[in-house]
Amino acid sequence: MKVGIALGGGGVRGLAHVSILQVLDDLQIRPAVISGTSMGAIVGALYAAGMSAKEIREDIERHLILSNDTWRDVVEKREDLLKWVYAFKPDFSGSGLINAEGILNFMLSEIKVRSFEDLEIPLLVVAADYWSAEEVIFEKGELLPAIRASMAVPGVFSPVPVEGRIMVDGGVVNLVPYDLLIDRADFIIAVNVSRVRSASGPEIPNALESVLGTFDIMQTTMLSDKLKRLKPDIYIWPQIRDVRMLDFGKIEEVFAQAASSAEGLRQELSQVLRKADLP
Repeated sequence: MKVGIALGGGGVRGLAHVSILQVLDDLQIRPAVISGTSMGAIVGALYAAGMSAKEIREDIERHLILSNDTWRDVVEKREDLLKWVYAFKPDFSGSGLINAEGILNFMLSEIKVRSFEDLEIPLLVVAADYWSAEEVIFEKGELLPAIRASMAVPGVFSPVPVEGRIMVDGGVVNLVPYDLLIDRADFIIAVNVSRVRSASGPEIPNALESVLGTFDIMQTTMLSDKLKRLKPDIYIWPQIRDVRMLDFGKIEEVFAQAASSAEGLRQELSQVLRKADLP
């Protein structure tokens, strides 16, 4: 059985994908193909390049001060902590609020390959052509420009020129690209890490939150429509609450809140594997 997994966009919430991939590792399920949008493309690239989910998580946690860290732990991490801070330096060029280059160089520093062809698992990365409004699927050639394009959230990250086209975040056209796996896998898992919305009273969001929140509403509406027409074999939506797209100070909370969805997937996949072994 060829398993395909689609990893959706959602900013820092996309690190929940690591917990989902850990389940596949634990059950010794190796995906035949991965598709990803935005942060899903980044995590997917790390995994497709040969890193295990455990290694990805450990690499991330080396750059965080965790709730159970001692002062000695913090001192030992100091160089990695500074790398994380520098990765998120602002971009004052006027085209975006954050310079994606630093973040990507940090997140992709463990990848030893630079092209799609050198990945251990085939990967499809989704971006959007700003001027033609078309979905663009990258699966060949240089890896880094495709991922930069996939995560270029309008108004937050700078648009990315690729082969003469101006690209923005893939979530504009395909938040969770499981439909791209229909002809490439027998069993499809789709992971949606979009925001779980809750009424918060009459509070008026600031300008950036308004942009990101509206972007999220648009993405969620499009995904809901697609789910009515085409369903994956397993659909997962971790209920990650009170974590905004750029809340990178809440990574530990993302992992904690994703745990229950990961356990649910473990049980569901275990049942699938048991049935597959039946004569």
